[in-house]
Amino acid sequence: MNVLFASAEVYPLAKVGGLGDVAGSLPKALRAVGHDVRLAMPRYQVIRETGEDVGPLPITIGGSRHDARLRKTAIDGVPVYLIDHAPLFDRPKVYEYEDDGKRFAFFGKAILDLLPVANWWPDVIHVNDWHSALAAAFLPTTYAGDARYRQIRSVLTIHNLQHQGVFGRDLFEWTGLPPETWNPEGVEFYGHLNFLKAGIVYADRVNTVSPTYSKEIQTAEYGERLDGLLRSRAAKLSGILNGIDYDVWNPAKDPLLAKKYTKTTIEEKAKNKAALQREVRLAVNPKAPLIGIVSRVTGQKGFDILLPALPEVLDLGVQVVLLGTGEKKYEEALAALASKIPSFVAALKYDEVLAHKIYAGADLFLMPSRFEPCGLGQIISLRYGTVPIVRATGGLADTVTDITANPRTGNGFAFEAYTAEAFLDAVRRAVSFFRQRKGWPSLQRRAMATDLSWRASADSYADLYALARSS
Repeated sequence: MNVLFASAEVYPLAKVGGLGDVAGSLPKALRAVGHDVRLAMPRYQVIRETGEDVGPLPITIGGSRHDARLRKTAIDGVPVYLIDHAPLFDRPKVYEYEDDGKRFAFFGKAILDLLPVANWWPDVIHVNDWHSALAAAFLPTTYAGDARYRQIRSVLTIHNLQHQGVFGRDLFEWTGLPPETWNPEGVEFYGHLNFLKAGIVYADRVNTVSPTYSKEIQTAEYGERLDGLLRSRAAKLSGILNGIDYDVWNPAKDPLLAKKYTKTTIEEKAKNKAALQREVRLAVNPKAPLIGIVSRVTGQKGFDILLPALPEVLDLGVQVVLLGTGEKKYEEALAALASKIPSFVAALKYDEVLAHKIYAGADLFLMPSRFEPCGLGQIISLRYGTVPIVRATGGLADTVTDITANPRTGNGFAFEAYTAEAFLDAVRRAVSFFRQRKGWPSLQRRAMATDLSWRASADSYADLYALARSS
């Protein structure tokens, strides 16, 4: 099957978050099982390589013609179409500009306009999050008169429903979408244009990045004011769990580790713990449980319950190393705590190398998220035998089984109530289990045996494409 995978970010060309990781690895997994998958993304300033110049790419939007160019490169054998339009994309950042609405409306239309220039026609266009979602709305409306486009179906993946791309009515006029799409059953959302809603309405199939999250977003608590729409579209909504690239995340081959290890040599993991303790200036103590956190520092990630509980966590005699950036109020509170307590290190920055070392060196990994569409941190930590402590929500519930409730199958520790007390109870259970030592190596090996590669998920996406084709 021919699939055009459209994303605003793709690792390693341009990455801001988990979307970039998925876009950089899922297409590769799909190609490995026989599908012709190609990527489409804007060419940002950070993408230095020009790639092959395919040709001029004229885009008509906003009542005028824009002369872009289409370029082509590749990532691990996956062809990548780069939409090169300097006025909108030749900037140092991927997001956070006042004209992001215009930038990604342009991207949505360019996804479709590049096809005749590339002389390649997909069976399915797979759009991701709000940045590319308008392509799913343009396809059956603006392009309805072209037989070449009528054969194409669309799939929308929601990576985080919280981010929807909501803009004023004037942007709707600029896009050139047919006037009849401006209604509550179309792209209109309380008097505004909602990119993600447009994708949900017009895509042939919609999925989230975990089965549990696909159910949660149909409730008022998690639905971000789109729960009613999602319930009405439940027949075309599903969830497919994200995976990770086992070539990138592999403790047996990871060049960034002090000592490589496998399930059968799990005892070598201790050398990574000692190396991490030395690097971040914690006391080198093999008996102290070392807890790692690699996360955006935001309320969604659970910092409003983590912060008040952290002093009590540290009173358990553990060490904690945190890596991440985010909301200023949390960063300031974390920095203040780290300045007072020597067993807590807060590295408030982005550091890919240190992230690998924390995944390998920590004994336990914290993810107390308020909500989590999928989560990659707990998946990576399982891969590295670093036992996760998570809140049972979204993809965390789908990947981590509590060992207290399931002694034979559990691979981590989980709590349900979103409170500091429930979080603390889970940490206490995990620390107690670590200190007993009995069963700890087998728990680590069980964590490492959890198969969360892209292979199973790639097969599920292929099935989803087939369902879209039959729509």
